[in-house]
Amino acid sequence: MKKLLILPLIALMVACAGEPADETKAKQEQLKTYKKELSDLKKEIIKLEKELSLNRKEGVVNVVTAKAKQELYEHFVDVTGKVKADKNILISPETAGKIISINVKEGDRVRRGTVLARLNTEMTQRSLRQVEINLQLATTTYERQADLWEQNIGSEMEYLQAKSNMEALQQQKEALQAQLDLATVRAPIDGVVDEIIQREGEMAGPQLPFARLVNIDHVYITADVSEIYLQQINAGDRVDVEFPVIDKNINARIYRSSAVIDPDSRTFRVRIDLTNKSNDIKPNMLAILKLRTFAAEDAIIVPSILVKKDFSGEFLFVAEDIDGKVRAKKRYIQTGIKDNNNTMITEGLQAGDKIITEGYAQVVDGSAISL
Repeated sequence: MKKLLILPLIALMVACAGEPADETKAKQEQLKTYKKELSDLKKEIIKLEKELSLNRKEGVVNVVTAKAKQELYEHFVDVTGKVKADKNILISPETAGKIISINVKEGDRVRRGTVLARLNTEMTQRSLRQVEINLQLATTTYERQADLWEQNIGSEMEYLQAKSNMEALQQQKEALQAQLDLATVRAPIDGVVDEIIQREGEMAGPQLPFARLVNIDHVYITADVSEIYLQQINAGDRVDVEFPVIDKNINARIYRSSAVIDPDSRTFRVRIDLTNKSNDIKPNMLAILKLRTFAAEDAIIVPSILVKKDFSGEFLFVAEDIDGKVRAKKRYIQTGIKDNNNTMITEGLQAGDKIITEGYAQVVDGSAISL
C-alpha cells in the first residue's frame, strides 16, 4: 500500500519540475523571435528614411565668395602732432627809450636788417655832439704836441696826456654811436610781422617785447608716439601727414626720433621737417601722422568681420566641393596683426581658397551653398 501511494507522488513531483523548464524555453524562443522582428523593423526604418531623404530637397544658401590672395599688408598707427616754427621770435629793443616811429605794420613781409622802429635818442645825440666837439679839440692838441715832441720841445708826459685824451674821446664817440644804433629796432630774420605789441609813444626796453616776427617758409611737426613702437619707427621712414583744418595731405620723412622715453606718458617724440612756401601751414596747427609700424610682402588679408571665434579658436567659412556638392566648411585659422578693418591670416588659409564673404551668417559647417 505504501508503495502504491509513493509512486503517484513521485510522478506528480516530476511533472511539476518539468513545467517551468518548458515555460522558460518558450519565452526564450519568443524573445528570439521579437529580436529578429526588431532587427527587420530597424532595417525597414533605415530604408524608408533613406528613401525619404532622397526625395526631400536639401536647402541651399546663396553666398558670395572671394579668392584668398597674397598681397602687401601694411599696418599703420595714427598720432596727433603740432606744427611749430624755428623762426617764431619776439623782438625787443636792445636799449631803453620812447618809441618815436614804427616803420612797419602787421602782415608786412620784411628782410633781415629792415628798420622796424626807432626810439628817442635825443639825449644820446646831444652827448655825441658834445663828445665830437671835445674830440676835435683833443685831436688838435694831440697833433700840436706830437709836432713839438718830434722837435724835442715839451715833455713826454704832455705828449702822452694829449694822446690819451684824444683816444678816450674817440672810444666814447664810438660807444655813443653804438648806443644810437641800438635805439633802432631791426628785423633779425626774414619773415612776416605777425604782431606789433607796443605802440608809438610807449616806453620800450630789452625786457619789453616790441613785436613778433615769424618765418614759416620752413616748419616742423612734433608728435609723441607710444613706446611700444620704438623699434618700428625710425628716422628716414616715410609718413603721411594730414592737416584736417586746411584739408591738405602730404608725404614726408621723419627727420629724427627721440631715443629718450618720457617717464610720465611712456612715449617718445618724432620730428618731421616741412617746406612751407605757400605759408598755408601755420604754427600750432594740428596734424595727423599716419606712421607705418609693420609691413609684409606676401600676406593673406581678410576683412576682420569675417573672422569668428568659438571654444576651439578663430575660424571663417570657405566654400569646398564635397561629394560633388559645394558646401560651407568651417576653417580654423591663426591670425596675426589686426586693425579695425583687416586681419592678417598666418595659418589655416592658402592663396586660392574661396572665402565666403556674403551669407556667412546663414551657414553652418557642411551647409549646401550656391555661389
